[in-house]
Amino acid sequence: MWSLSGKTALVTGASSGLGAHFAKVLASAGADVVIAARREAVLDSVAAEIRSTGGHCVTVKLDITDPASIAALAGKIETLDILVNNAGITRESSALDHSESDWDDVMDTNLKGMFLMTQATANAMRAHKRGGSIINIASILGLRQAGGVLAYAVSKAGTIQLTKTLALELARFGIRVNAIAPGYFDTEINASFWQSDAGTAMLRRIPQRRLGQLENLDGPLLLLASDAAAYMTGAVLTVDGGHLLNTL
Repeated sequence: MWSLSGKTALVTGASSGLGAHFAKVLASAGADVVIAARREAVLDSVAAEIRSTGGHCVTVKLDITDPASIAALAGKIETLDILVNNAGITRESSALDHSESDWDDVMDTNLKGMFLMTQATANAMRAHKRGGSIINIASILGLRQAGGVLAYAVSKAGTIQLTKTLALELARFGIRVNAIAPGYFDTEINASFWQSDAGTAMLRRIPQRRLGQLENLDGPLLLLASDAAAYMTGAVLTVDGGHLLNTL
């Protein structure tokens, strides 16, 4: 059911973290994977790991904030069946101290870049008349609030609305647009926080009382990427251990 043999998938922000993991999962399901990010040297390492297990992978340099970079990438892709819009950044500060440049950096990457990447990809999918699946990586912070991450939370709320609106417009071309909204996951970047008193207190608010592991995202990713989700578009799958269900 999860076979992606014969399909080509592009993952943005694939040099590390969720993006690198998504690329490996798609390749293991049989997809030919294109991984894109700004850090080419790190991309080469991810690609080598995929190839070492028999997967097919190519790397491309991409700056999601640069329309010319997106156009150049779109011009190189002959066919594309799956796009995973994973590239994203955050800037942490209180709302009253949030600088305009930090706001612009987050919005340009997380929302404007995602739109431009989706637009270019959807136009290619429409031209090839093969349909396709676009998977946007949102966050539970697009559905609920937290302090100190204003621009990030707003950008992820925008991601969810972008997903639903594009799903409506692109359905006629056989292009499905869905989103995954992860909760808090165990990564190298946030490891120290979860060992702090504040991190421990937050863990107690998650009904499953644990962080997500990257493999917990595999099922939702493969479902949305595959034909098993042929009648799903505009959906937002939360993967958060029940975090959004906690009481106020």
